[in-house]
Amino acid sequence: MAQAKIERLITLMNALLGAPRPVTAAELRRRVPGYPDEDASFKRAFERDKDELREMGVPLLVESVPGTDPPILGYRIRPRDYELRDPGLDAEELEALNLAAAVVASDGGMGQRALFKLGGVAAATAPVAEIPADPDLVAAFTGVAERRSLRFGYHGVERVVNPYRLEFLRGRWYLNGFDHVRGEERWYRMSRVEGGVALDTPPSAFERPVEAVPGLRLDPWVLGGHTDPVTAEVWFDPAVAAAVRAELGDAQVVSDDDSGLVVSLVVTNREGFRSWLLAFLDRAELRSPPELRAELVGWLEEVAAR
Repeated sequence: MAQAKIERLITLMNALLGAPRPVTAAELRRRVPGYPDEDASFKRAFERDKDELREMGVPLLVESVPGTDPPILGYRIRPRDYELRDPGLDAEELEALNLAAAVVASDGGMGQRALFKLGGVAAATAPVAEIPADPDLVAAFTGVAERRSLRFGYHGVERVVNPYRLEFLRGRWYLNGFDHVRGEERWYRMSRVEGGVALDTPPSAFERPVEAVPGLRLDPWVLGGHTDPVTAEVWFDPAVAAAVRAELGDAQVVSDDDSGLVVSLVVTNREGFRSWLLAFLDRAELRSPPELRAELVGWLEEVAAR
């Protein structure tokens, strides 16, 4: 199997695993890199990917997206259906796993801890090789597990953060927590941390939110943007309203009736917002603010003049 296809299948599984609601094919087309641009080619590639996941034993569910009428099909993988069950290893099989864990060890004893969960015992044999772990990730994991504040540089500013969770998405680690400098909850891409991550407090230095921290959304109008935020109001044709509402959630909705759906989005990445909006062609219209609309019209006129 080609490397690009393997990466696409892994990214597809990551998008579906534990999704709070069924994810439509249109959403997956935008979120998962590597699919063809042409509609028919995308459909064939997506059908092949679904077949391959099923052949590998991945329990892919097909369900209607809540709130869509007529129903729109979506896909997801429930963690409880996919997680490893107790394999029932006997003593000899556990010994073989123990020997394998002794041959190559990773920093922090992650392989040994996994072995313990299967009922194994510590190996008496010294490891032959050791795989280094990212010290920043180790510190971040420690901060999350022990509720210790972290100190690190990010975009030239020293941050002090109460870490709530780490999430691995599309090949990258992201940290979520309360930023004492900004005075709000934020996400950070770990590969962009500057100067290393330091544990800044003793354990149990803060309390996590009572409500579960929501998972990271890679919204193109936000991710990677550093411009001043601007609130955009966008109208969508009734033909795509249900799919858009399922993607964005009710919190973004201004109105939804026979004339169409109107949503409000806080934009910090204007290029990403433009690309996302134009994918809807004539079924979407940027209504406000005037300066963002003028910027979009000017960009389209430049493209048309080339």
